[in-house]
Amino acid sequence: MAQEQQNQAQNGLSGDGTGTAVTGAGTSHDQRTAAGENAQTLTTRQGHPLTNNQNLRTVGNRGPATLENYQFLEKISHFDRERVPERVVHARGAGAHGVFEAYGKVGDEPIEKYTRAKLFNTPGKQTPVFVRFSTVGHGGHSPETLRDPRGFAVKFYTEDGNWDLVGNNLKVFFIRDAMKFPDLIHSQKPDPVHNRQTGERIFDFISNTPEAMHMVAFLFSPWGIPANYRQMQGSGVNTYKWINAQGEAVLVKYHWEPLQGIKNLTAQEAEAIQAKNFNHATQDLFDNIKAGNFPEWELCVQIMSDDEHPELDFDPLDDTKIWPQDQFPFLPVGKMTLNKNPENYFAEVEQSAFGTGVLVDGLDFSDDKMLQGRTFSYSDTQRYRVGTNYLQLPINAPKKHVATNQRDGQMTYHVDSAPGQNVHVNYEPSSLNGLKEAPRTAPEHTPLYTGRLVRQTLDRTNNFKQAGERYRLHEDWERDDLISNMVGALADADRKVSDKMVELCTNCDPDWGQRLADGLQKARSGKTAEGGNQYNESKAADAVAQAEAVGHEAKPY
Repeated sequence: MAQEQQNQAQNGLSGDGTGTAVTGAGTSHDQRTAAGENAQTLTTRQGHPLTNNQNLRTVGNRGPATLENYQFLEKISHFDRERVPERVVHARGAGAHGVFEAYGKVGDEPIEKYTRAKLFNTPGKQTPVFVRFSTVGHGGHSPETLRDPRGFAVKFYTEDGNWDLVGNNLKVFFIRDAMKFPDLIHSQKPDPVHNRQTGERIFDFISNTPEAMHMVAFLFSPWGIPANYRQMQGSGVNTYKWINAQGEAVLVKYHWEPLQGIKNLTAQEAEAIQAKNFNHATQDLFDNIKAGNFPEWELCVQIMSDDEHPELDFDPLDDTKIWPQDQFPFLPVGKMTLNKNPENYFAEVEQSAFGTGVLVDGLDFSDDKMLQGRTFSYSDTQRYRVGTNYLQLPINAPKKHVATNQRDGQMTYHVDSAPGQNVHVNYEPSSLNGLKEAPRTAPEHTPLYTGRLVRQTLDRTNNFKQAGERYRLHEDWERDDLISNMVGALADADRKVSDKMVELCTNCDPDWGQRLADGLQKARSGKTAEGGNQYNESKAADAVAQAEAVGHEAKPY
């Protein structure tokens, strides 16, 4: 009987067979009510009807309160704990539900030639998705106008389980080796002493990490401040693999191209927007979906044979590089439409959890060292942040059969067992009616590896070529903004840091280095440094003094 009730619960039925009501957050509740209750009756978490939610139980109406105020203790203790630790990165976010529709081809070719992943294989096939957009380095309530990469994470609820495509709006990253990731993030976070983010700290790290120059060419230009989430690109950033039915692999990169177009902001434009609304991107996404103006992105891939490609002047696994489109064209594979807002931000957006290791059959990892480091870090973060059983939450749970031998842990609320399974057996293999392995229907991908175990960087670093090309591809106003923002961030930095940055920019393009050097000289000769307040220490200090000078006096009360 207990097993039957458990199976009913997993199938969306209450224990007495009367059915459930499903809330917007995806949770289900028994609809039984006590005498005098209806569906809107307020209760405790234990289901006790509340007749007075306005007052503590006290000795007289002035107090003191008594310790056995269970209703209050439950309410306030939950309130004390209603914020999980925010993400160390990507803390500020917005999200939406939608659908991905496959084209059934990759470009003009049958997609089965390259991958056996089922979500791509049929024209018009639809897969539910949830997307979380975010800033990266700032806290959960920071302005959405700050200069920062933007996260672009998509959870596909496929018939074979979840696939998470976790990326950013920019197509490159600061570093190519996961060993440096904590240092990168620490340099972008506030100073551990005075708790302020500074340009000196950021560029101190970058000036000693020349592979970051390609990212600098994007981040400190208007591309570092997207106008909103709807009108920005997305990229998987890292290199992945596709595996076909024969177990053969190709390298792939993923790109989301917005059908609404792309819009970015200068620092001055962003400051003006921030003065009016520091939640503008979240509001833009929510309001457009609510109005039926559903944003759409086309998913494109670049495909490359799975080898080292010595003909290229960079390593194709290097995530600080872009694969040139003239050699590796964008091939469309499907379209994503976001058409439903969350009904509860915390349950759906804050508790949504993504990981670069969440792949389905037909998709695989490349040897990208940054990707392999992220694959451990992302899911491990969710186990710490949301909890051991974060995959049982509706927003994260696959929309299909789940049966595991994983048990217990904080906040377990159901057991991943199967109908008819011997509930005494939580291990495998077993002859006593436990869970069984799935049959293999296609060969494993089995790449061959030979080489020494080393701690070395890639052979073809080529840190400056694509950064210089990006500088020259910028329009004049984008180059002007890039120089202005870098000058603003470096004007008050230690000369060792700014001199190194001038040298690195010169290596990318002599004009870039000369303009940065000229701008710094003017700023240091007494003229106001340009650039946004985010990294500009002089303008930040002016704001501190201005607040005291223009503040209106008030009498104490």
